[in-house]
Amino acid sequence: MRSTSIKLSHLQVRVFVFLIAILQYTVVVSQNREKLIEEIHVILQNEIDQSNIPGAVILLKQGNEEIYKKAFGYAYLKDFAKQRVDTPEKTTIHHLYDLASLTKVVGTTTSIMLLVDKGSIDLNDPVSKYIEGFDTDEKKDITIRHLLTHTAGLYEWYPFYYFTDTRQNVYKIISKLPLKYPVGESRHYSDLGFMLLGEIIENVSQLPLDEFMQRYIFNPLQMENTSYNPLTKRLASSIAATSHGNPFEKRMIRDSTLGFTIDSIHPDKWNKWRKYTLKGEVNDGNTWYANNGISGHAGLFSTAEDLQKLIDMLMNGGKTENGSFISESTIHQFLTQDQFNNGLGWVMDPKSAYLKNVPEGSYGHTGFTGTSIVVIPKYDFSIILLINRQNMGLLPNKVYYNVNPIREKIITQVLTYCSQ
Repeated sequence: MRSTSIKLSHLQVRVFVFLIAILQYTVVVSQNREKLIEEIHVILQNEIDQSNIPGAVILLKQGNEEIYKKAFGYAYLKDFAKQRVDTPEKTTIHHLYDLASLTKVVGTTTSIMLLVDKGSIDLNDPVSKYIEGFDTDEKKDITIRHLLTHTAGLYEWYPFYYFTDTRQNVYKIISKLPLKYPVGESRHYSDLGFMLLGEIIENVSQLPLDEFMQRYIFNPLQMENTSYNPLTKRLASSIAATSHGNPFEKRMIRDSTLGFTIDSIHPDKWNKWRKYTLKGEVNDGNTWYANNGISGHAGLFSTAEDLQKLIDMLMNGGKTENGSFISESTIHQFLTQDQFNNGLGWVMDPKSAYLKNVPEGSYGHTGFTGTSIVVIPKYDFSIILLINRQNMGLLPNKVYYNVNPIREKIITQVLTYCSQ
């Protein structure tokens, strides 16, 4: 009996030591998390206190656990005269944000992924297979892959609203524009390529772009607060305000130092600029003025929680609680770095300002309005940051406040937390 008693005592000691170790580990993890939350709170609150940004929503998630979800500041702070409104609208986690170029990955890239996964298209298909006017000697070698990787040689930007207010005419104009760079030889970020991807989605599916996304992405993933033109839907209650008209885009037409002026276009030829603060209307001029609010490169509005549903699907190998949404092999295909260190649609180049020092395999994207997504598969971690920076108006140097340093600071804190 004594021998048995001694053995039990040894076992009890071991269990006790093990439990103490678990407790200590839990305390350390909790302390590290509290420190991460505190650091990020300080970063964002300081930016608001210094009147650099009006507000923000952040959502950090690791595995199945939300680490931090919080709304800061105001969703609507300044009016068209750039004066503080009488009753600023406080930001909530439920506010919709103009995603701007996050549309390229959230909507358009995901749509192309689905069509590839289904076998409806091939990444190496020539664009001419789906769009008229691309079977010329200059453009016949452009493929869907080139559009996704910004290597098609297209103009980075073009003010289509100077010539048309319909999507079909936009596509025709793109087909007639000369290429700016040789096909496939270099990467030049282009809105035009994703406009064309939108047309390919429509032509292949025989559905309007917004209807395809709603039916095959947003509904299955239960992204109930994601859409184009939210003012026409029940989503209109809480939307973060963005710019006061389109002052920066107006400058792009006139200021040659920005690199977007076109000699054949006189700035005064068109003058239908919006003269009010945008709240629920897409900021992007080409999307609003020439595409009725719907395009492959911009136009979607969404919330942080909805975006997280899409990211969860990608991080779970295409699976959701309702089954397989897309194959893991297709996701891998789109999230493999190419010769320019980027994925298909998604940015993966560690030289990008918002991906500095992230582990290999990380990916993300940004939107001009101040939105961003960063995913770090190595740590099973995602960062969704929505900022409506444009509502503060242009700075004295006629640009919007640069939020990349905010993104970098947050990523630095996240990497520190994950490596502990």
